[in-house]
Amino acid sequence: MKFVRTLIAAAVALTAASAALADINVGVSLSLTGPGSGLGIPMQKQLALFPKEIAGEKVNLIILDDATDPGKGVSNARRFITEDHVDLIFGGCITPVSAAIAPVAAENKTLQISGAPVGVPPGQDHWLFRLPQGNDVMAHAVVGEMKKLGVKTIGFLGYTDAYGELWLKAMQPEAEKNGMKIVAVERFARTDTSVTPQALKLVSANPDAILVVASGSGAAMPEMGIVERGYKGKIFQTHAAATPDLMRIGGKEVEGTYVVSGPAVVAEQLPDSHPSKKVAIDFVTKFEKAYGPGSRNQFAGHSYDFGIVMEKIVPMALKKGKPGTPEFRAALRDSMETMGRTILAHGVMNWTPTDHWGYTNETGVMLQVKDGKFVVVK
Repeated sequence: MKFVRTLIAAAVALTAASAALADINVGVSLSLTGPGSGLGIPMQKQLALFPKEIAGEKVNLIILDDATDPGKGVSNARRFITEDHVDLIFGGCITPVSAAIAPVAAENKTLQISGAPVGVPPGQDHWLFRLPQGNDVMAHAVVGEMKKLGVKTIGFLGYTDAYGELWLKAMQPEAEKNGMKIVAVERFARTDTSVTPQALKLVSANPDAILVVASGSGAAMPEMGIVERGYKGKIFQTHAAATPDLMRIGGKEVEGTYVVSGPAVVAEQLPDSHPSKKVAIDFVTKFEKAYGPGSRNQFAGHSYDFGIVMEKIVPMALKKGKPGTPEFRAALRDSMETMGRTILAHGVMNWTPTDHWGYTNETGVMLQVKDGKFVVVK
């Protein structure tokens, strides 16, 4: 009898182990504290609405705080791979953290879907795909609007890190191509609480427009700095600033600001012909049902889109391997390149073997702050 009970116990244990093996484990590294928390927290909120099961397989999200620290992001990635044995990594939500995670994911042949626009050296993004729009695509929209407004000279006020550098590199050729010149470049750290010296130099240069490159709750401070120093020209912000925090913190001083964005946060304002309208409305409806009217957020939209992507690639990958195996991890990566045209809340995505950004120049939507709200520029 004891022998029979032992066999039953072993069978139960084996069944449990098999079930665990079938689970899809996703490592999620987000900035839930530190300067990047304005991005990470809304993304975490959307992940609370993430499907519990995809294609009949249970999905486990293992969410860790990287504290807006690239080193902590690396530690999280190594833990995901060595201890949690994840099938893929979602993160980070700021560019420096995503950049730090990338070589760890690649070394371990694990798919990384970044929640931040991150650049890596050519040929080193085999395992890396991005959900946010590339800076080149968004710079195209920004410069297009500047051209309509007659802008000829541009000032640049951006982060000292990779996000700021990528935007500067994207803006320079786009501006030159359209007969504009960047006449002043100033940088600041994410942790800075003032940009007074930089603002004085930019105001002195008096460009027709200034592009502020910052993110989340940190985007209002530099704009307020240049306005307080008397700048009267046009001010533009990047898609990392397309959150309610810009108006909540900046108040009247950010009125009139032009902000480039994906379509997600202005779902109802999109024309019926826009391919993302239906999906974007679904995102904002569900998010605001859970978190209240007006809570919609650019970054939460990336988490929503991550769910759409997973619903598409998991069934494809399951045909080639089981969760928890190298074959499944490789199949997830390959499925990203072959999933084809996919409608997201943030635009139309079509990743290919030669393009791990995926969006086209039609992606960027220009917004303007009017009466404390984002309004699509006609």
